[in-house]
Amino acid sequence: MPTEVDLHYPQSCPFCTIANAYQSTPSDSLSSYVPSSPDPARVSPECHLILCTPTVLAFLDILPMTRGHVLVISRRHAEKLGDLRDAEGGALGSWLPALSRAVCKVTGVSDWNTVQNNGIRAAQVVPHVHFHIIPRPETVPSLQARSWTMFGKGQREDLDDDEGAKLAGEMREVLRMELGRAGEAEEEAGKAKL
Repeated sequence: MPTEVDLHYPQSCPFCTIANAYQSTPSDSLSSYVPSSPDPARVSPECHLILCTPTVLAFLDILPMTRGHVLVISRRHAEKLGDLRDAEGGALGSWLPALSRAVCKVTGVSDWNTVQNNGIRAAQVVPHVHFHIIPRPETVPSLQARSWTMFGKGQREDLDDDEGAKLAGEMREVLRMELGRAGEAEEEAGKAKL
Protein backbone atom coordinates (compact mmCIF):
# COMPACT_ATOMS: atom_id res chain seq x y z
CA MET A 1 0.00 0.00 0.00
CA PRO A 2 1.41 3.46 -0.91
CA THR A 3 2.51 5.70 1.94
CA GLU A 4 1.17 9.21 2.46
CA VAL A 5 4.36 10.63 0.91
CA ASP A 6 4.03 8.30 -2.12
CA LEU A 7 0.51 9.57 -2.72
CA HIS A 8 1.60 13.19 -2.32
CA TYR A 9 4.75 12.86 -4.45
CA PRO A 10 4.60 9.63 -6.50
CA GLN A 11 7.74 10.26 -8.63
CA SER A 12 11.28 9.22 -7.89
CA CYS A 13 13.19 11.93 -6.03
CA PRO A 14 13.77 14.87 -8.40
CA PHE A 15 16.53 16.25 -6.18
CA CYS A 16 18.47 12.96 -6.41
CA THR A 17 18.07 13.18 -10.19
CA ILE A 18 19.63 16.66 -10.10
CA ALA A 19 22.43 15.54 -7.75
CA ASN A 20 23.27 12.63 -10.06
CA ALA A 21 23.19 14.82 -13.18
CA TYR A 22 25.60 17.42 -11.78
CA GLN A 23 28.63 15.74 -10.22
CA SER A 24 31.36 17.52 -8.25
CA THR A 25 34.79 16.61 -6.93
CA PRO A 26 36.47 17.99 -3.81
CA SER A 27 38.53 21.14 -4.33
CA ASP A 28 40.54 23.60 -2.25
CA SER A 29 38.91 26.49 -4.11
CA LEU A 30 35.36 27.31 -3.02
CA SER A 31 34.85 29.26 -6.25
CA SER A 32 35.31 26.03 -8.22
CA TYR A 33 31.98 24.87 -6.79
CA VAL A 34 30.18 27.64 -8.66
CA PRO A 35 29.75 26.18 -12.16
CA SER A 36 30.53 28.40 -15.15
CA SER A 37 27.69 27.48 -17.46
CA PRO A 38 25.92 24.28 -16.41
CA ASP A 39 23.53 22.77 -18.95
CA PRO A 40 20.02 23.27 -17.53
CA ALA A 41 18.62 20.62 -19.88
CA ARG A 42 20.55 17.75 -18.21
CA VAL A 43 17.35 17.09 -16.29
CA SER A 44 13.69 17.68 -16.99
CA PRO A 45 12.27 20.04 -15.99
CA GLU A 46 15.31 22.24 -16.49
CA CYS A 47 17.57 22.90 -13.50
CA HIS A 48 19.10 26.35 -13.13
CA LEU A 49 22.12 25.40 -11.04
CA ILE A 50 23.93 27.93 -8.86
CA LEU A 51 26.18 25.79 -6.63
CA CYS A 52 27.53 22.24 -6.99
CA THR A 53 29.74 20.82 -4.22
CA PRO A 54 30.40 17.22 -3.17
CA THR A 55 27.72 17.57 -0.45
CA VAL A 56 25.50 20.58 -1.33
CA LEU A 57 23.70 21.87 -4.43
CA ALA A 58 21.70 25.07 -4.94
CA PHE A 59 19.37 25.91 -7.81
CA LEU A 60 16.31 28.00 -8.60
CA ASP A 61 12.94 26.64 -7.48
CA ILE A 62 10.86 25.68 -10.53
CA LEU A 63 7.73 26.95 -8.75
CA PRO A 64 9.08 30.12 -7.14
CA MET A 65 7.10 32.04 -4.56
CA THR A 66 9.03 35.17 -5.56
CA ARG A 67 11.70 36.02 -8.12
CA GLY A 68 15.01 34.52 -6.97
CA HIS A 69 13.55 31.69 -4.84
CA VAL A 70 16.46 29.26 -4.37
CA LEU A 71 16.60 25.69 -3.05
CA VAL A 72 19.68 24.42 -1.21
CA ILE A 73 19.82 20.62 -0.94
CA SER A 74 21.98 17.85 0.45
CA ARG A 75 23.56 15.78 -2.32
CA ARG A 76 22.91 12.52 -0.49
CA HIS A 77 19.26 11.59 -0.14
CA ALA A 78 17.95 12.20 3.36
CA GLU A 79 14.27 12.83 3.88
CA LYS A 80 14.38 14.99 7.01
CA LEU A 81 16.95 17.25 8.64
CA GLY A 82 17.46 14.74 11.45
CA ASP A 83 18.45 12.11 8.84
CA LEU A 84 21.53 14.07 7.76
CA ARG A 85 25.02 13.22 8.90
CA ASP A 86 26.52 16.00 11.04
CA ALA A 87 29.06 16.94 8.34
CA GLU A 88 26.25 17.24 5.76
CA GLY A 89 24.27 19.54 8.04
CA GLY A 90 27.40 21.62 8.64
CA ALA A 91 28.05 21.90 4.92
CA LEU A 92 24.47 23.05 4.24
CA GLY A 93 24.69 25.60 7.03
CA SER A 94 28.03 26.94 5.87
CA TRP A 95 26.69 27.75 2.39
CA LEU A 96 23.43 29.44 3.47
CA PRO A 97 24.95 32.87 4.34
CA ALA A 98 26.82 33.33 1.03
CA LEU A 99 23.85 32.07 -0.98
CA SER A 100 21.52 34.40 0.94
CA ARG A 101 23.77 37.37 0.19
CA ALA A 102 23.88 36.43 -3.50
CA VAL A 103 20.08 36.11 -3.66
CA CYS A 104 19.62 39.51 -1.97
CA LYS A 105 22.14 41.28 -4.20
CA VAL A 106 20.69 39.87 -7.42
CA THR A 107 17.04 40.44 -6.50
CA GLY A 108 17.61 43.77 -4.75
CA VAL A 109 15.81 42.72 -1.56
CA SER A 110 16.96 43.13 2.01
CA ASP A 111 14.45 40.76 3.62
CA TRP A 112 14.09 37.02 2.99
CA ASN A 113 12.91 33.79 4.55
CA THR A 114 15.10 30.74 5.00
CA VAL A 115 12.70 27.83 5.44
CA GLN A 116 13.23 24.11 5.92
CA ASN A 117 10.22 21.75 6.18
CA ASN A 118 10.32 18.22 7.62
CA GLY A 119 7.55 15.82 6.58
CA ILE A 120 4.30 16.09 4.73
CA ARG A 121 2.38 17.67 7.64
CA ALA A 122 5.03 20.39 7.72
CA ALA A 123 4.43 21.17 4.01
CA GLN A 124 7.50 19.27 2.72
CA VAL A 125 6.55 18.47 -0.89
CA VAL A 126 9.78 16.80 -2.05
CA PRO A 127 10.90 14.27 0.59
CA HIS A 128 14.59 15.24 0.40
CA VAL A 129 16.25 17.71 2.79
CA HIS A 130 16.20 21.19 1.31
CA PHE A 131 16.23 24.79 2.45
CA HIS A 132 14.27 27.53 0.69
CA ILE A 133 15.80 31.00 0.39
CA ILE A 134 12.79 33.16 -0.46
CA PRO A 135 13.35 36.84 -1.22
CA ARG A 136 10.64 39.12 0.20
CA PRO A 137 10.33 42.21 -1.99
CA GLU A 138 8.75 45.41 -0.63
CA THR A 139 5.70 44.95 -2.84
CA VAL A 140 4.24 41.47 -2.63
CA PRO A 141 1.23 40.37 -4.67
CA SER A 142 -1.97 39.83 -2.73
CA LEU A 143 -1.80 36.33 -1.29
CA GLN A 144 -4.83 34.35 -0.22
CA ALA A 145 -3.17 32.28 2.50
CA ARG A 146 -0.60 34.61 4.07
CA SER A 147 0.06 32.45 7.12
CA TRP A 148 1.11 29.53 4.92
CA THR A 149 3.24 31.35 2.38
CA MET A 150 6.41 30.97 4.43
CA PHE A 151 5.93 27.21 4.56
CA GLY A 152 5.63 26.57 0.84
CA LYS A 153 1.96 27.17 0.20
CA GLY A 154 0.45 30.14 -1.55
CA GLN A 155 0.45 31.39 -5.11
CA ARG A 156 3.31 29.99 -7.17
CA GLU A 157 3.95 30.10 -10.89
CA ASP A 158 6.23 28.06 -13.16
CA LEU A 159 9.73 29.47 -13.56
CA ASP A 160 10.31 30.78 -17.07
CA ASP A 161 13.42 28.96 -18.36
CA ASP A 162 14.87 32.01 -20.13
CA GLU A 163 14.43 34.13 -16.99
CA GLY A 164 15.78 31.24 -14.89
CA ALA A 165 18.93 30.93 -17.00
CA LYS A 166 19.58 34.68 -16.77
CA LEU A 167 18.87 34.83 -13.02
CA ALA A 168 20.99 31.75 -12.19
CA GLY A 169 23.87 33.21 -14.24
CA GLU A 170 23.69 36.46 -12.27
CA MET A 171 23.57 34.56 -8.97
CA ARG A 172 26.61 32.45 -9.91
CA GLU A 173 28.55 35.61 -10.79
CA VAL A 174 27.64 37.33 -7.50
CA LEU A 175 28.33 34.13 -5.52
CA ARG A 176 31.83 33.93 -7.04
CA MET A 177 32.45 37.54 -5.96
CA GLU A 178 31.13 36.75 -2.46
CA LEU A 179 33.47 33.78 -2.16
CA GLY A 180 36.39 35.90 -3.38
CA ARG A 181 35.69 38.53 -0.73
CA ALA A 182 35.37 35.86 1.97
CA GLY A 183 38.72 34.36 0.93
CA GLU A 184 40.40 37.77 1.04
CA ALA A 185 38.94 38.48 4.49
CA GLU A 186 40.20 35.14 5.83
CA GLU A 187 43.64 35.82 4.36
CA GLU A 188 43.75 39.26 6.03
CA ALA A 189 42.62 37.80 9.35
CA GLY A 190 45.39 35.18 9.12
CA LYS A 191 48.00 37.91 8.49
CA ALA A 192 46.70 39.95 11.42
CA LYS A 193 47.27 36.99 13.76
CA LEU A 194 50.95 36.81 12.78
